[in-house]
Amino acid sequence: MAQHKSAEKRARQNVHRHARNKAALSKLKSLIKKVRSAKEKEKGVAALKIAVKTLDQHAAKGLIHKNKASNQKSSLTKYVNSLK
Repeated sequence: MAQHKSAEKRARQNVHRHARNKAALSKLKSLIKKVRSAKEKEKGVAALKIAVKTLDQHAAKGLIHKNKASNQKSSLTKYVNSLK
């Protein structure tokens, strides 16, 4: 248990940040699944645009590593380009 006032505050902050990060990662996974589930190119391109923007934002904030974001963007782009 936290003994100092600052440690108690840090524990409270960690709870809020954990919830925020978990929600953001969950949203990101949902956006990626939406791109992967697209069967038509038009829908895939629209979903990809949103997913790429979100990946860039999360990478900039440090929520995910920039190389992971880059790899996912590349993979999703390849998938969308393969659609007819």
